[in-house]
Amino acid sequence: MRILISNDDGYSAPGLQALVDALHGLGELTVIAPEANHSGASNSLTLSRPLTVRTASNGFLCVNGTPSDCVHIALTGLLDQMPDLVVSGINNGANMGDDTLYSGTVAAAMEGYLFGVPAIAFSLVEKGWSNLDAAAAVARQIVERQVARPLTAPSLLSVNIPNLPLHEIKPPRVTRLGRRHPSSPVIRSANPQGEVIYWIGPSGAAADAAPGTDFHALSEGAVSVTPLQTDLTHHGQLPRLHDWLA
Repeated sequence: MRILISNDDGYSAPGLQALVDALHGLGELTVIAPEANHSGASNSLTLSRPLTVRTASNGFLCVNGTPSDCVHIALTGLLDQMPDLVVSGINNGANMGDDTLYSGTVAAAMEGYLFGVPAIAFSLVEKGWSNLDAAAAVARQIVERQVARPLTAPSLLSVNIPNLPLHEIKPPRVTRLGRRHPSSPVIRSANPQGEVIYWIGPSGAAADAAPGTDFHALSEGAVSVTPLQTDLTHHGQLPRLHDWLA
C-alpha cells in the first residue's frame, strides 16, 4: 500500500506529524507538504514561477507552493509509482459546509482524486490541536477501513472530527455538506505607513445544520464523513437555461 500524505498547514504542523505517526505500519508513506501555511488556498496551482522541493529537517518533503502543487508534483513527476491513496491533514480547524470550497486540506485530497486516486481529507473541528491524539486514532481507523475494504470507485471523502477524548467520540456518520451564513465583514485596519489594510472576517455561523449534515453530526460529538465530487454543474437548471437561451 502506497500512501501519499499532504496538508495545508505546512510541513511542520502538529496535525501532519500526528497523521504520519498514526498511519505508520499501514504501507509505504511519502510526505510532501507546503513550506508555509496555505490555509484557504483552495485548488490553486502556482503557474507564475518555478517550484522547488527540498527535504525538511523532519524528513518530510516540502514545496514552496500550495497544497495542490504538492500533490500535483508528486503525481506527475516526483513519484516512481502512483500511490494507492492520498491523505490530507489533520487540519487545524473544521472544513464543513461552504468551507470545503476554500479549503487547502480538501484541495490536496481533491488533486489526488482528479488523477483517479482515492483520497481522504481529515480536519479537527476546533482550532488549537486539543485532543489531536484522538483525531489521529480516528484517522487511522478510517484509513484501515479503506485499506481492508477499498471503495469500488475513486472516492473523495472529507472527514471532520470533534475535539473530544477518543472514548467520547461517537462513530462516524455519512453526511452531506451543510451551509453557512455569509462571512462576517472584513476587519479594517492600517499598516505602520498609515495605509488602509483589510483582514478577511471570520466564517459565518451554520445556516443549514439539519439532521444529516456535517454540522449536525459534529454537534452531537460524531465523526462526519462526507463524500465529495468535482462536478459543479447545476443539473437542475439545465432545462431552464435551454429555454432562456432559445
